[in-house]
Amino acid sequence: MVYTGLRLRVALCHPIPPGQECSKGKWPLVGARRFFISAHICSLFSSARIVNSMSEHDETNTNAQRAPHSASPAPSAPTHSTPADDTQWSVLQERAEVREDNLDSQTQDPRIAAQIDAARARGFVPLSESESERTAKNSPEDLQAQIEAGLTQVDPLMVRPRISSRILCGVIALVFALLAFGSYRLGVHTLKGQGYEDLVIGNFANYTPQWLLRHNLGLTDSVVVISVSISLGAIAVFVALLRRRWWLAGQLVAFAAVSFACARVLKPALPRPLLMQIHSSTANSAPSGHTMLAITAGLMLVCAVPRAWRAACALFAAAYSMLVGVFVIADKWHRPCDVLMAVFLVGALAMLMLLFTRRSGMDRPGKRVSSASVQIASTVLITLGICGFAYAGYIIWQIFPGLEYGVAWSTGGACMSAGVLVIAVNALVVGAVLAVRQLTASPLTRLGQIGAPPAPPRR
Repeated sequence: MVYTGLRLRVALCHPIPPGQECSKGKWPLVGARRFFISAHICSLFSSARIVNSMSEHDETNTNAQRAPHSASPAPSAPTHSTPADDTQWSVLQERAEVREDNLDSQTQDPRIAAQIDAARARGFVPLSESESERTAKNSPEDLQAQIEAGLTQVDPLMVRPRISSRILCGVIALVFALLAFGSYRLGVHTLKGQGYEDLVIGNFANYTPQWLLRHNLGLTDSVVVISVSISLGAIAVFVALLRRRWWLAGQLVAFAAVSFACARVLKPALPRPLLMQIHSSTANSAPSGHTMLAITAGLMLVCAVPRAWRAACALFAAAYSMLVGVFVIADKWHRPCDVLMAVFLVGALAMLMLLFTRRSGMDRPGKRVSSASVQIASTVLITLGICGFAYAGYIIWQIFPGLEYGVAWSTGGACMSAGVLVIAVNALVVGAVLAVRQLTASPLTRLGQIGAPPAPPRR
């Protein structure tokens, strides 16, 4: 084996592993280390002698060339004031210049130029040109594309989620969109739906716990809700940028912009027919803009943070959007179906965002493991949402005959079912987004986790 200076330094500085200190039947490392030291000293001494001889030879040739043109005395003994490294570098540089001059003179020959053109036509590129082109092509985008291509060949799940996960995102997005417009259809375009909403919006504050209304944390103020939601969204984008997830940051900004546009466009565009005499406003109020803002900010935070914080952020997002949904109904800003439509619509947009997840939105290779906190939180939230919808549906089925006439005995059931629906829809949407976010960000593969599974110990 040829030991260069770097290998010698590594061999000299590398500590001897325990149990291999000149033991019987093993390589005598201490003796080898002494041999390497001696060889390294000899190589340094030999290189110094070669450099000195080269410098003496160059000075002798220079003085011999100057002797015929001047009457100066014979040159004295060569001095070695110039460092050996500088002399060696100058010699190498002169040789390189001579080689370049020879190459230029050769390329001026028509026959050699014709041979070079023929070689280029066959695909041959000179080394200097290939290096310059390679340096010019090595932009960050090209390097990123090369890295993704290499990872795709090793394991496609390094740069893209599973196809089944993306199909699941599309299916859930479609279901949430249908539920959003189904809630609008049932609450606005049916006689019993308008009667149900009129009962709830006029009496919901009387059936809401008073301690919750007293300690509302300022969420009954529109400015506070908007400020808190914008702050949460900005924190989510900042976290994505801090983690250098550029594509994910762009997705979050686009998700927030589309959600805001839906709230601004759908509310004046959707009609609200007057099917019965109601005590509330006859103008359309679906979907709820404040609820869309709150749930959008919470889901942005869930999708931006790393795996360790997803469950905690999901619980916070669900609680925050639940409170905003309850308070906008209690303060008579919106009807219950406005809140349901807003949450389902944002959930559909979030699933579409997760459908286009790329490597920027996925966990780093080697850290893609299952999360017990995500499993528990998503299971609890989804179960709470399904059970809440079942319970609210049972209550509505009991009071269904009195909704058309707005009788007093159906008021309590309508308000109770509306509160349960607000809690259930937020829990279901946040839990589903949390689960799908984990599926798309951490597909469990051998390369994506921690390498090969552990093997039994060798005897």
